[in-house]
Amino acid sequence: MHELLDVAEVARRLKCNRNTVYELIRSGQLVGLKLGRLKVSTMELDDFLNRNAGMDLTDPLNVKSLKC
Repeated sequence: MHELLDVAEVARRLKCNRNTVYELIRSGQLVGLKLGRLKVSTMELDDFLNRNAGMDLTDPLNVKSLKC
C-alpha cells in the first residue's frame, strides 16, 4: 500500500535533515507533490532509493558515483 509522507517523515527514513529533502525535491532527484504541504509517496521514495543506489547525492545538482 502506498502512503504519502511529509518532508519530516522522508528525512527520518533517509536519515538526513529536512533541508536535504527540500534540496532533493528542488533539484528533481526526488519527486514531490504539494497537498497543502510537500509530500512524497512511498512508491517514489522506493524508486528514488533504487535509482540512486551507489551514488553520492551530497550535492543533488552534481550527483557522482561512489565507485572509485
